[in-house]
Amino acid sequence: MRILRFTRPDTPEAQPEIGIQIQDPSGDLVVPLSAVAPDAPQDMIALIAGWDAIAPQLADAASHRAQALPLVDLTLAAPVPNPQKILAIGLNYADHIEETGLPTPTNQLWFSKLPNAVNAPHGDIELPRTGTQMDWEVEMVAVIGKGGRHISAAEAPAHVFGYAVGNDVSMRDWQMKTPQWILGKSFDTHAPFGPAIVTADEIGDPHGLDITCSVNGEMRQSSNTRHLLFSVWDQIEELSRVMTLMPGDVIFTGTPGGVGMGMQPPVYLQPGDVVRCAISGLGAIENRVVAEG
Repeated sequence: MRILRFTRPDTPEAQPEIGIQIQDPSGDLVVPLSAVAPDAPQDMIALIAGWDAIAPQLADAASHRAQALPLVDLTLAAPVPNPQKILAIGLNYADHIEETGLPTPTNQLWFSKLPNAVNAPHGDIELPRTGTQMDWEVEMVAVIGKGGRHISAAEAPAHVFGYAVGNDVSMRDWQMKTPQWILGKSFDTHAPFGPAIVTADEIGDPHGLDITCSVNGEMRQSSNTRHLLFSVWDQIEELSRVMTLMPGDVIFTGTPGGVGMGMQPPVYLQPGDVVRCAISGLGAIENRVVAEG
C-alpha cells in the first residue's frame, strides 16, 4: 500500500490530507483516507501507531474510485511532517567511503537531521545565504511503525512501517567545520522525502532496490541497496540499543558513491538545478534548487 499526504488544487492552503494511492487505467489515483475510513486519524504518526487496527479497513480502497482524485492534480506533502526523530547513517556504501578518502567504519556512524529540514517530495530546496557547498545524497528512507527498545536485527523487519525515497541534502562547508555534522545536515528544506510511504509488506526485503540520483538529467549516483555496509536491520538494532524508537521516526539509511564532494573538482548545487532521486519500487522525488529568500 502507498500512503501519502496531499492538498487539493482547489484548496491549496488547506491542511494536507492522507490518501491511499491506487492504480487505474486512466493513471494513478488517490483515494482520501476519509472516504475509506472516516474515523481514522488524519495525523500520519497517529495513523502509523494505530495501523494494525486501521489497515483492514483500507484493504478495499480501490472500491472507492468514485471519490478518488487524479494524482497529477495534487500537491504532495512530506509523508511524515513532524517526526520525533530523523536519524541518518554516514559512510554506508563502499563506493561512497572510497570517494571520501575516509577509512571504512567498524562502527555505525550516526548523526541527526532536525525536523525543520523536512520537505515535500517536490518542494524547493534552498541554497542558504550562509553557505555555498550544497550537495545531493539519494537515500532509502525507513519509517518506523512499531516502536521499541533493544530490538534485535532479527526482530527489526516487524518494526518498519514502510519505505520512501529521500535526499540527505548536505552543506559540506558547514558539515566539515567541526567533527559534529548536525548543522551541515539540518538546514531548512534539506530533508525532502516521499513521494509516499510504501508499506513494508509491499516491499519485502529492502536490500535489493536500484537507487539513483540525477542532476539536471545527468546521472550522478547509481547503485543498489544490496550494497549497504550496515543493513536496515543492523541499523535498527544499533539505534534501539541507545534510544526508544517511536512510530513515525525516520531513518536515512545511507548514500552510494557519486556525490558532488567526490567529483574532481567538486561540484555543488546552484539555483535552478533540478535533483531527481529514485528507488525501484518506491518511486521518485524531484526538487529544484532556489536561493534562500
